Order: sequence, then structure tokens, then C-alpha cells
Amino acid sequence: MEGLLNVNPGTIIWTIINFCVLLFIVLKFGAKPIANALKAREDKINSDIEAAAKANAVAQTLMKETQAKFNAAQQEITAMISKGREQSENLVKKAAEEAEKIKQQKVSDATREIERSKEQALKELRTEVATLVITATERILDEKLDDERHRNMIESYIAKLPNN
Repeated sequence: MEGLLNVNPGTIIWTIINFCVLLFIVLKFGAKPIANALKAREDKINSDIEAAAKANAVAQTLMKETQAKFNAAQQEITAMISKGREQSENLVKKAAEEAEKIKQQKVSDATREIERSKEQALKELRTEVATLVITATERILDEKLDDERHRNMIESYIAKLPNN
């Protein structure tokens, strides 16, 4: 242990000489290749940073274009939905109007049919009443009257009655 703590001037001088020779050899033969390697690495890192910046700019541009296209597509979809909703409302409105028109037509047809049936029933009733009156009159008078003349006379009296 004692040998480690003692300083020998010869060893120090040879160590310094070895260091200087090694430093000279490294500087003479290795400085340029090391400097070139460091410069090449620095250039590569700088070019990679520039390429990454360009790629980032391109990606940002593409992202903006994609966002613009997305917004345009979303507006188009909204317009389509709005147009579809409007068309469906128009179809429903037209269907309701058509149904109302058909309903009014059916009511009108039914009213005409009722009126026609009423007129037919009244006509049949008048004919039946005229026949019954003639029959009753024949029985009362016990003779046969001129059918046509009396029927016209009775129908004229019946026509004078109010229509209900």
C-alpha cells in the first residue's frame, strides 16, 4: 500500500510523455476522421430535423385539407338530411290532402246516394199511397174508376203536400 501513495517523478514524466505521444498520434491521424464523423452526424441530424419539419408541415396541410373536406361533407350531409326531411313533410302533407279529398268525395257520394234513395223511397211511397187511395175509393164507391185519371189527380194532391 505504501507504493501507491509514494510519488515517483520518473513515472510521472513517462506518463506525461506517453500521453503527449498518444495525443499527437490521435490528433495527427484521428482528428480529421473524428471531426468528419461528428460533422456528418451533425449534418444528418440537421437534415433529419428539417425533413421532420417538412413532414410536419405537410401533415398539418393534409390535416387542414382533410378537416375542410370533413366540414364540407358534414354540411352536405346536413343539407341532404334537411332536404329529405322537407320532402317527407311534403309527402305527408300531400297524402293528408289527398286523404281529405277522398274523404270529401266519399261523403259527397254518400250524401247523393242518400238523397237518391230518399227520392226513390218517396216516389215508391207516393205510388203506394196512390194505389191504396184508389183501392179504398173503389171499395167505397164499389165501382171501378178510370185508373189513370184518378192516379194523376191523386199524385197532384200528394205533390202539393210538404216534402219531409
